[in-house]
Amino acid sequence: MSSFDFTSHSHRRFNPLTNSWVLCSPHRTKRPWQGKEDEPDTKQRPSYDPSCYLCPTNSRASAGLKNPDYKETYVFENDFPAVQQDQPVLAVASQDDFNPLLQTESIRGQCFVICFSPKHDKTLADMSETEILPVIQTWIDLYNDLQSKPHINHVQIFENKGEMMGCSNPHPHCQVWSTEDVPEEPAVELKNMQVYQEKHHRCMLCDYVETETKADQKAKAVAATTSSSSATPSTTPDGSRIVCENDSFMCVVPFWATWPFETLVLSKQHLARLSDATPAQRQDLANIIRRITCRYDNLFKCSFPYSMGIHQAPTNGNTDHEKLSHLHLHFYPPLLRSASVKKFLVGFELLGQAQRDITPEQAAKRLMDCSEVHYKSA
Repeated sequence: MSSFDFTSHSHRRFNPLTNSWVLCSPHRTKRPWQGKEDEPDTKQRPSYDPSCYLCPTNSRASAGLKNPDYKETYVFENDFPAVQQDQPVLAVASQDDFNPLLQTESIRGQCFVICFSPKHDKTLADMSETEILPVIQTWIDLYNDLQSKPHINHVQIFENKGEMMGCSNPHPHCQVWSTEDVPEEPAVELKNMQVYQEKHHRCMLCDYVETETKADQKAKAVAATTSSSSATPSTTPDGSRIVCENDSFMCVVPFWATWPFETLVLSKQHLARLSDATPAQRQDLANIIRRITCRYDNLFKCSFPYSMGIHQAPTNGNTDHEKLSHLHLHFYPPLLRSASVKKFLVGFELLGQAQRDITPEQAAKRLMDCSEVHYKSA
Protein backbone atom coordinates (compact mmCIF):
# COMPACT_ATOMS: atom_id res chain seq x y z
CA MET A 1 0.00 0.00 0.00
CA SER A 2 1.25 3.51 -0.79
CA SER A 3 2.15 5.90 2.03
CA PHE A 4 -0.35 8.38 3.48
CA ASP A 5 -0.86 11.47 1.34
CA PHE A 6 -2.37 14.56 2.99
CA THR A 7 -3.51 15.82 -0.42
CA SER A 8 -5.48 12.64 -1.20
CA HIS A 9 -6.45 10.92 2.05
CA SER A 10 -9.01 11.91 4.67
CA HIS A 11 -7.68 13.07 8.03
CA ARG A 12 -8.65 15.43 10.80
CA ARG A 13 -6.86 18.44 12.24
CA PHE A 14 -6.97 19.85 15.76
CA ASN A 15 -7.93 23.47 16.41
CA PRO A 16 -6.26 24.45 19.70
CA LEU A 17 -8.12 27.77 19.85
CA THR A 18 -11.50 26.05 20.06
CA ASN A 19 -10.39 22.62 21.35
CA SER A 20 -12.16 20.97 18.42
CA TRP A 21 -11.34 18.91 15.33
CA VAL A 22 -11.87 19.56 11.62
CA LEU A 23 -12.33 16.70 9.14
CA CYS A 24 -10.31 17.22 5.95
CA SER A 25 -11.47 15.28 2.85
CA PRO A 26 -9.21 16.38 -0.04
CA HIS A 27 -10.33 13.53 -2.33
CA ARG A 28 -13.81 15.12 -2.46
CA THR A 29 -12.56 18.03 -4.58
CA LYS A 30 -13.09 15.77 -7.60
CA ARG A 31 -16.85 15.41 -7.07
CA PRO A 32 -19.16 17.11 -9.62
CA TRP A 33 -21.36 20.01 -8.47
CA GLN A 34 -25.03 20.17 -9.46
CA GLY A 35 -26.19 22.08 -6.40
CA LYS A 36 -27.16 25.68 -5.73
CA GLU A 37 -25.19 28.50 -7.33
CA ASP A 38 -25.51 32.10 -6.14
CA GLU A 39 -25.18 35.20 -8.27
CA PRO A 40 -21.58 36.45 -7.90
CA ASP A 41 -21.12 40.02 -6.72
CA THR A 42 -19.62 41.71 -9.78
CA LYS A 43 -21.88 44.78 -9.74
CA GLN A 44 -20.40 48.19 -10.48
CA ARG A 45 -21.77 50.49 -7.78
CA PRO A 46 -21.87 54.29 -7.91
CA SER A 47 -19.60 56.26 -5.58
CA TYR A 48 -22.75 57.87 -4.15
CA ASP A 49 -26.24 56.38 -3.90
CA PRO A 50 -29.03 58.82 -2.96
CA SER A 51 -31.15 55.95 -1.62
CA CYS A 52 -28.41 54.54 0.64
CA TYR A 53 -28.94 54.96 4.39
CA LEU A 54 -25.17 55.22 4.98
CA CYS A 55 -24.00 57.63 2.27
CA PRO A 56 -23.08 61.21 3.34
CA THR A 57 -25.96 63.73 3.79
CA ASN A 58 -28.61 61.01 3.32
CA SER A 59 -31.41 60.24 5.74
CA ARG A 60 -30.84 57.12 7.82
CA ALA A 61 -33.27 54.23 8.26
CA SER A 62 -34.35 55.64 11.62
CA ALA A 63 -36.79 58.51 11.09
CA GLY A 64 -35.45 62.01 11.67
CA LEU A 65 -31.75 61.12 11.57
CA LYS A 66 -29.42 62.32 8.85
CA ASN A 67 -25.77 61.60 8.09
CA PRO A 68 -23.33 64.51 8.04
CA ASP A 69 -21.31 65.27 4.92
CA TYR A 70 -18.47 63.11 6.20
CA LYS A 71 -15.22 62.95 4.24
CA GLU A 72 -13.39 60.05 5.92
CA THR A 73 -14.35 57.22 8.27
CA TYR A 74 -17.67 57.87 10.03
CA VAL A 75 -18.99 56.20 13.19
CA PHE A 76 -22.46 56.44 14.73
CA GLU A 77 -24.53 54.54 17.28
CA ASN A 78 -26.53 51.78 15.61
CA ASP A 79 -30.15 52.76 15.04
CA PHE A 80 -31.23 49.13 15.53
CA PRO A 81 -28.86 47.75 18.20
CA ALA A 82 -28.71 44.11 19.28
CA VAL A 83 -28.11 45.17 22.89
CA GLN A 84 -29.25 48.30 24.73
CA GLN A 85 -27.84 50.49 27.48
CA ASP A 86 -31.08 51.42 29.18
CA GLN A 87 -33.46 48.61 30.02
CA PRO A 88 -35.14 47.22 33.15
CA VAL A 89 -33.13 44.99 35.46
CA LEU A 90 -33.98 41.30 35.17
CA ALA A 91 -34.79 39.84 38.57
CA VAL A 92 -32.59 36.96 39.71
CA ALA A 93 -34.51 33.73 40.24
CA SER A 94 -34.88 32.65 43.85
CA GLN A 95 -33.40 29.35 44.95
CA ASP A 96 -36.87 27.80 44.88
CA ASP A 97 -37.58 29.06 41.34
CA PHE A 98 -34.14 28.31 39.84
CA ASN A 99 -34.13 25.72 37.04
CA PRO A 100 -30.69 24.78 35.63
CA LEU A 101 -32.33 23.99 32.29
CA LEU A 102 -34.06 27.38 31.96
CA GLN A 103 -31.47 30.05 32.74
CA THR A 104 -31.56 33.69 31.63
CA GLU A 105 -29.38 36.75 32.18
CA SER A 106 -29.97 40.40 31.43
CA ILE A 107 -27.33 41.94 29.17
CA ARG A 108 -26.63 45.57 28.40
CA GLY A 109 -24.35 47.11 25.84
CA GLN A 110 -23.92 49.51 22.94
CA CYS A 111 -23.72 48.93 19.19
CA PHE A 112 -22.08 51.12 16.56
CA VAL A 113 -21.74 51.30 12.78
CA ILE A 114 -18.48 52.43 11.15
CA CYS A 115 -18.62 53.52 7.51
CA PHE A 116 -15.15 52.91 6.09
CA SER A 117 -15.34 55.92 3.78
CA PRO A 118 -17.93 58.20 2.13
CA LYS A 119 -17.59 56.20 -1.09
CA HIS A 120 -20.48 53.79 -1.67
CA ASP A 121 -18.33 51.64 -3.96
CA LYS A 122 -15.10 51.41 -1.95
CA THR A 123 -14.53 48.23 0.04
CA LEU A 124 -11.38 47.56 2.06
CA ALA A 125 -9.99 45.77 -1.02
CA ASP A 126 -10.39 48.98 -3.03
CA MET A 127 -8.86 51.26 -0.41
CA SER A 128 -5.23 52.30 -0.05
CA GLU A 129 -3.28 51.76 3.15
CA THR A 130 -3.55 55.50 3.80
CA GLU A 131 -7.35 55.21 3.57
CA ILE A 132 -7.48 52.11 5.80
CA LEU A 133 -5.46 53.74 8.60
CA PRO A 134 -8.39 55.99 9.74
CA VAL A 135 -10.55 52.85 9.97
CA ILE A 136 -7.99 51.24 12.29
CA GLN A 137 -7.75 54.45 14.33
CA THR A 138 -11.54 54.52 14.68
CA TRP A 139 -11.47 50.92 15.95
CA ILE A 140 -8.88 51.96 18.53
CA ASP A 141 -10.68 55.15 19.60
CA LEU A 142 -14.01 53.39 20.02
CA TYR A 143 -12.44 50.49 21.95
CA ASN A 144 -10.68 52.95 24.28
CA ASP A 145 -13.89 54.91 24.84
CA LEU A 146 -15.94 51.79 25.59
CA GLN A 147 -13.20 50.37 27.81
CA SER A 148 -13.76 53.26 30.22
CA LYS A 149 -17.41 52.27 30.79
CA PRO A 150 -17.81 49.97 33.83
CA HIS A 151 -20.65 47.92 32.33
CA ILE A 152 -18.76 47.12 29.10
CA ASN A 153 -16.57 44.02 29.38
CA HIS A 154 -16.01 43.14 25.74
CA VAL A 155 -15.80 45.00 22.43
CA GLN A 156 -16.42 42.93 19.29
CA ILE A 157 -15.49 44.56 15.98
CA PHE A 158 -16.71 42.71 12.87
CA GLU A 159 -17.58 43.13 9.21
CA ASN A 160 -20.11 41.14 7.19
CA LYS A 161 -19.22 41.80 3.57
CA GLY A 162 -21.67 40.97 0.80
CA GLU A 163 -25.25 39.79 0.45
CA MET A 164 -24.06 36.18 0.78
CA MET A 165 -23.03 36.99 4.36
CA GLY A 166 -26.33 38.67 5.20
CA CYS A 167 -25.10 42.25 4.86
CA SER A 168 -28.17 44.50 4.93
CA ASN A 169 -26.55 47.55 3.28
CA PRO A 170 -23.98 47.50 0.43
CA HIS A 171 -22.19 50.66 1.60
CA PRO A 172 -18.86 49.30 2.95
CA HIS A 173 -19.03 49.32 6.73
CA CYS A 174 -18.36 47.29 9.84
CA GLN A 175 -20.06 47.04 13.22
CA VAL A 176 -19.03 47.18 16.85
CA TRP A 177 -21.06 45.38 19.50
CA SER A 178 -19.97 46.01 23.08
CA THR A 179 -21.43 43.87 25.84
CA GLU A 180 -21.46 43.20 29.58
CA ASP A 181 -20.32 39.62 29.02
CA VAL A 182 -17.38 38.14 27.10
CA PRO A 183 -19.16 36.32 24.23
CA GLU A 184 -18.84 32.60 23.59
CA GLU A 185 -16.18 32.52 20.83
CA PRO A 186 -13.57 34.80 22.45
CA ALA A 187 -14.30 33.25 25.86
CA VAL A 188 -13.59 29.75 24.50
CA GLU A 189 -10.39 30.98 22.85
CA LEU A 190 -9.20 32.59 26.09
CA LYS A 191 -9.96 29.43 28.06
CA ASN A 192 -7.96 27.26 25.64
CA MET A 193 -5.11 29.78 25.49
CA GLN A 194 -4.97 29.61 29.29
CA VAL A 195 -4.81 25.79 29.21
CA TYR A 196 -1.95 26.01 26.69
CA GLN A 197 -0.14 28.64 28.78
CA GLU A 198 -0.39 26.52 31.93
CA LYS A 199 0.91 23.43 30.13
CA HIS A 200 3.67 24.96 27.97
CA HIS A 201 4.39 28.26 29.79
CA ARG A 202 4.18 30.12 26.49
CA CYS A 203 1.59 32.05 24.50
CA MET A 204 -0.29 29.77 22.08
CA LEU A 205 -0.42 32.27 19.22
CA CYS A 206 3.20 33.39 19.69
CA ASP A 207 4.12 29.72 19.29
CA TYR A 208 1.82 29.43 16.28
CA VAL A 209 3.53 32.38 14.55
CA GLU A 210 6.85 30.61 15.08
CA THR A 211 5.43 27.29 13.85
CA GLU A 212 4.10 28.80 10.62
CA THR A 213 7.38 30.64 10.03
CA LYS A 214 9.30 27.36 10.32
CA ALA A 215 6.83 25.56 8.03
CA ASP A 216 7.29 28.32 5.45
CA GLN A 217 11.08 28.07 5.66
CA LYS A 218 10.91 24.28 5.30
CA ALA A 219 8.61 24.53 2.27
CA LYS A 220 10.97 26.97 0.58
CA ALA A 221 13.98 24.76 1.33
CA VAL A 222 12.22 21.70 -0.10
CA ALA A 223 11.18 23.64 -3.21
CA ALA A 224 14.81 24.64 -3.76
CA THR A 225 16.01 21.01 -3.84
CA THR A 226 15.45 18.31 -6.45
CA SER A 227 15.23 15.40 -4.02
CA SER A 228 12.01 16.26 -2.21
CA SER A 229 10.24 13.20 -3.62
CA SER A 230 12.55 10.91 -1.64
CA ALA A 231 11.99 12.71 1.64
CA THR A 232 10.81 10.74 4.68
CA PRO A 233 6.97 10.78 4.95
CA SER A 234 5.82 13.45 7.40
CA THR A 235 3.21 13.17 10.12
CA THR A 236 2.06 16.70 9.26
CA PRO A 237 1.30 18.12 5.79
CA ASP A 238 4.11 19.91 3.97
CA GLY A 239 3.72 23.33 2.40
CA SER A 240 3.51 26.92 3.48
CA ARG A 241 0.26 28.36 4.78
CA ILE A 242 1.51 31.98 4.93
CA VAL A 243 -0.38 33.99 2.31
CA CYS A 244 1.40 37.29 2.98
CA GLU A 245 3.35 38.97 5.76
CA ASN A 246 5.29 42.07 6.76
CA ASP A 247 7.41 43.11 9.73
CA SER A 248 4.50 43.16 12.19
CA PHE A 249 1.79 40.79 10.92
CA MET A 250 1.34 37.54 9.05
CA CYS A 251 -1.76 36.27 7.28
CA VAL A 252 -2.11 32.48 7.15
CA VAL A 253 -4.68 29.92 6.15
CA PRO A 254 -4.71 28.28 9.58
CA PHE A 255 -3.69 24.63 9.82
CA TRP A 256 -7.15 23.91 11.28
CA ALA A 257 -9.24 26.13 8.95
CA THR A 258 -12.91 25.19 8.53
CA TRP A 259 -13.89 27.52 5.67
CA PRO A 260 -12.24 26.83 2.28
CA PHE A 261 -10.31 30.11 2.10
CA GLU A 262 -10.40 31.08 5.77
CA THR A 263 -7.45 33.18 6.95
CA LEU A 264 -6.04 34.31 10.28
CA VAL A 265 -4.11 37.57 10.66
CA LEU A 266 -1.69 37.44 13.60
CA SER A 267 0.52 40.05 15.21
CA LYS A 268 4.09 38.75 15.20
CA GLN A 269 4.79 40.45 18.51
CA HIS A 270 2.57 39.75 21.50
CA LEU A 271 -0.01 42.56 21.44
CA ALA A 272 -3.06 42.29 23.68
CA ARG A 273 -5.10 44.86 21.75
CA LEU A 274 -5.01 47.21 18.78
CA SER A 275 -4.23 50.23 20.95
CA ASP A 276 -0.96 48.57 22.04
CA ALA A 277 0.31 48.70 18.45
CA THR A 278 2.89 51.34 17.53
CA PRO A 279 2.24 53.69 14.57
CA ALA A 280 4.49 51.47 12.44
CA GLN A 281 2.54 48.35 13.47
CA ARG A 282 -0.77 50.06 12.66
CA GLN A 283 0.62 50.92 9.23
CA ASP A 284 1.61 47.27 8.80
CA LEU A 285 -1.90 46.15 9.79
CA ALA A 286 -3.38 48.46 7.13
CA ASN A 287 -0.93 46.91 4.68
CA ILE A 288 -1.88 43.32 5.51
CA ILE A 289 -5.65 44.07 5.42
CA ARG A 290 -5.32 45.67 1.98
CA ARG A 291 -3.25 42.77 0.66
CA ILE A 292 -5.45 39.90 1.87
CA THR A 293 -8.74 41.55 0.86
CA CYS A 294 -7.29 42.35 -2.58
CA ARG A 295 -6.14 38.74 -3.00
CA TYR A 296 -9.61 37.58 -2.00
CA ASP A 297 -11.26 39.71 -4.71
CA ASN A 298 -8.72 38.54 -7.28
CA LEU A 299 -9.27 34.84 -6.51
CA PHE A 300 -12.63 34.66 -8.31
CA LYS A 301 -12.70 38.17 -9.86
CA CYS A 302 -15.57 39.35 -7.68
CA SER A 303 -16.24 41.37 -4.55
CA PHE A 304 -15.32 38.48 -2.25
CA PRO A 305 -17.81 37.96 0.62
CA TYR A 306 -16.64 37.20 4.15
CA SER A 307 -17.21 37.74 7.84
CA MET A 308 -14.20 39.33 9.53
CA GLY A 309 -13.75 39.84 13.25
CA ILE A 310 -11.07 41.15 15.59
CA HIS A 311 -10.23 39.28 18.79
CA GLN A 312 -8.32 41.29 21.36
CA ALA A 313 -8.25 41.68 25.13
CA PRO A 314 -11.65 42.04 26.82
CA THR A 315 -12.30 45.30 28.68
CA ASN A 316 -13.26 43.57 31.94
CA GLY A 317 -10.01 44.40 33.77
CA ASN A 318 -9.12 40.71 34.16
CA THR A 319 -5.30 40.67 34.36
CA ASP A 320 -5.17 37.01 33.25
CA HIS A 321 -7.10 37.91 30.10
CA GLU A 322 -4.71 40.82 29.54
CA LYS A 323 -1.70 38.49 29.58
CA LEU A 324 -3.32 35.73 27.52
CA SER A 325 -4.83 37.86 24.75
CA HIS A 326 -2.92 37.93 21.46
CA LEU A 327 -4.32 40.28 18.82
CA HIS A 328 -5.68 38.44 15.78
CA LEU A 329 -8.26 38.83 13.02
CA HIS A 330 -10.42 36.03 11.63
CA PHE A 331 -11.60 36.10 8.00
CA TYR A 332 -14.38 33.56 7.28
CA PRO A 333 -15.32 33.58 3.56
CA PRO A 334 -18.03 31.17 2.32
CA LEU A 335 -16.94 30.70 -1.33
CA LEU A 336 -15.90 27.17 -2.22
CA ARG A 337 -14.92 26.59 -5.83
CA SER A 338 -16.09 29.69 -7.73
CA ALA A 339 -17.71 33.09 -7.24
CA SER A 340 -21.14 31.44 -7.34
CA VAL A 341 -20.67 28.29 -5.24
CA LYS A 342 -20.52 28.64 -1.46
CA LYS A 343 -19.90 26.18 1.33
CA PHE A 344 -22.82 25.18 3.54
CA LEU A 345 -22.35 24.11 7.17
CA VAL A 346 -25.03 21.40 7.15
CA GLY A 347 -25.51 17.69 7.73
CA PHE A 348 -22.41 16.09 9.24
CA GLU A 349 -21.00 19.53 10.04
CA LEU A 350 -24.03 20.49 12.11
CA LEU A 351 -24.47 17.08 13.70
CA GLY A 352 -20.90 15.78 13.82
CA GLN A 353 -17.96 18.12 13.32
CA ALA A 354 -16.60 20.73 10.91
CA GLN A 355 -15.39 19.44 7.52
CA ARG A 356 -13.52 20.81 4.52
CA ASP A 357 -12.41 19.47 1.12
CA ILE A 358 -9.49 21.53 -0.22
CA THR A 359 -6.55 21.37 2.19
CA PRO A 360 -5.40 24.56 3.96
CA GLU A 361 -2.06 24.25 2.13
CA GLN A 362 -3.82 24.11 -1.25
CA ALA A 363 -6.03 27.07 -0.32
CA ALA A 364 -2.99 29.07 0.81
CA LYS A 365 -1.20 28.31 -2.48
CA ARG A 366 -4.19 29.59 -4.46
CA LEU A 367 -4.27 32.81 -2.46
CA MET A 368 -0.47 33.19 -2.71
CA ASP A 369 -0.77 32.98 -6.49
CA CYS A 370 -3.25 35.89 -6.55
CA SER A 371 -1.98 39.35 -7.40
CA GLU A 372 -2.02 42.22 -4.91
CA VAL A 373 -3.06 44.58 -7.71
CA HIS A 374 -6.86 44.62 -7.78
CA TYR A 375 -8.33 43.02 -10.88
CA LYS A 376 -10.49 46.09 -11.56
CA SER A 377 -7.43 48.32 -11.85
CA ALA A 378 -4.94 45.83 -13.34
